[in-house]
Amino acid sequence: MYKIVAYFLKGILRIVGKIHVYGQQNVPKDGAYVITCTHTGWVDVLYLGITLLPNKVHFMAKKQLFANKLVGWFLRKLNAFPVDRSNPGPSVLKIPSRLLAQGEIVGIFPSGTRIEEQTALKQGAITIAMRSKVPIIPAVYVGPNSLKELFGKRDAYLIFGEPIQFSDVKGQRAEFTNLLEERMDALSQEISVGN
Repeated sequence: MYKIVAYFLKGILRIVGKIHVYGQQNVPKDGAYVITCTHTGWVDVLYLGITLLPNKVHFMAKKQLFANKLVGWFLRKLNAFPVDRSNPGPSVLKIPSRLLAQGEIVGIFPSGTRIEEQTALKQGAITIAMRSKVPIIPAVYVGPNSLKELFGKRDAYLIFGEPIQFSDVKGQRAEFTNLLEERMDALSQEISVGN
């Protein structure tokens, strides 16, 4: 169901607006990795998903989105899995670690509503990638964040940064968290200047 919906959305999004993608050479063609992207609405999830086709992304999503049974069912069909951000349990590491071990891609949006939440989500992404010995691809999205903006023909911009590798480098989680923050800040400035 994921690919059917994703290719359908790709067609719709091409009609309503244009996506400018930069740094796609930084995204591995195959193999497992964690992708972290800025998150200001629901449209960025769609653009990130269609940009990475034919590869599928398993998105980490807050559990509140799964409260409605129909919405929860639909999200699961789109490879999203719930996480309790306020009270994280073993599933925060177990589910993404299992997916990465199977060669899948895990998407994490570490732009929480509070600064502490943003840092915690970035540390979580680092922990998951380090444990699984897979790279993190930082990404930044700028563009429409609502139906009104989307159908207002506003262009979207998505930029991918160079992978952060853990397999060959010794380092602490805090150091890599700072590096991820620096990379995403630099990408934000780069994409702001470019559009």
